[in-house]
Amino acid sequence: LVGSEMCIRDRLVSLLILADSLYFCLSVRQTINSMKKIFLAVATALAMFSCSQKEPVTVTITNPLSIDRNGEMVEISMAEITGKLQLPDTAQVIVLDENGLEVPYQITYDDMLIFPASVKGDASAVYTIAEGTPQPVDVVACGRQYPERVDDIAWENDLTAYRMYGPALQATGERAFGYDVWVKSVKEPVVEARYASELNPETMEQIAKLRKTNPKAADELYHSVSYHVDHGNGLDCYKVGPTLGGGATALVVDGEIVYPYCYKTYEILDNGPLRFTVKAVYNPETIKGKDVVETRVISLDAGSQLNKTVVTYENLTEATPVVAGVVLHEPLDQCHYMASAEDGYILYADPTDNVNNNNGTIYVGCVFPGMLTDAKPVMYEEPEKTQERGGADGQLLAYADYQPGSPFIYYWGSGWSKYGFETAEAWDTYIQNAAVAKRNPLQVTVK
Repeated sequence: LVGSEMCIRDRLVSLLILADSLYFCLSVRQTINSMKKIFLAVATALAMFSCSQKEPVTVTITNPLSIDRNGEMVEISMAEITGKLQLPDTAQVIVLDENGLEVPYQITYDDMLIFPASVKGDASAVYTIAEGTPQPVDVVACGRQYPERVDDIAWENDLTAYRMYGPALQATGERAFGYDVWVKSVKEPVVEARYASELNPETMEQIAKLRKTNPKAADELYHSVSYHVDHGNGLDCYKVGPTLGGGATALVVDGEIVYPYCYKTYEILDNGPLRFTVKAVYNPETIKGKDVVETRVISLDAGSQLNKTVVTYENLTEATPVVAGVVLHEPLDQCHYMASAEDGYILYADPTDNVNNNNGTIYVGCVFPGMLTDAKPVMYEEPEKTQERGGADGQLLAYADYQPGSPFIYYWGSGWSKYGFETAEAWDTYIQNAAVAKRNPLQVTVK
């Protein structure tokens, strides 16, 4: 009955109405001509009931790995689906799993239908797509720009949250190049409420007044509204500074990292319910006499710890090294980190910005489907550590060769010891499995 429930329901109702009419006619001994009309109507209804229905689209998803893939987002061209179903572009569809249960989906800015699929190791799963009215879907992945907070762009899903800094922050002179990590411990969106609490004008005014008369009361009021304090759903306790933060990219010229500043312009391409996508364009950097413009398209899916990021450099005329990395906040001999160019990942257990505040551990990492040339920690010496890098001890970097005209695609993200990753080993396994999975994507066949 997939895709035709409403049609069959309507036809059944018609048959019941006709059956009632037939019973009435027989009971009052209608004329033969009336009986012929009734039977003709019944025959017509039966013909309608037995008419052929559009066959649903069958989607077979095959897992080439022995590890289970749970809730991984798959993509199918919406044009291909509507074409196979012979539907107009504006038609609605439903997605069903092997048990006939409806699966949430989203149509993305580039006309792809995405939905979470679960496939056992070395196995396949079959989903069907048919015409129908889908059930409402809760918004899981979402974000926006916050001009009220120096042009931050912040976004989240059910597992974690992030932000990148904007032109208003750059105008202040603050040097913050990388991505910020906001940990969370609930599935529902929290970022909007955190900003609203932290930036409430009346509260800010009250705090400013108290600073002059009762500094202790001012501190208490600030801590009661600040997103730097865990009020039951997580907090901002990650320190970025003048580094790549939680996974940003940068070109390397003559052995030196050319740090990008805050984005110049942006466009939000997807805003839920299952995927958030933002396109950010950066100010030109002079690279070997050329004004090179970096563009990033960052997307975060429901159920994933990692952002997919597609990086391109306009006006770059020759192959140039590029790095993606995470800041290290400990001496190397105290770090829990791993880096493998061969296997395509880096990871680190960050102690948070206040190790004495019971904020747990923030796990960060990057995954690379393409080939890397190197992956290693690079530590700072004084005075650079203090004067240039805000006290950061170093960075864990992954190196690749960027080819002009081609995208550099990688994944970066985080986890938290208080929400899903009780040990560093659990994060290690997650990143290592993700690295293998990104190099061995689910195989999707549409019929």
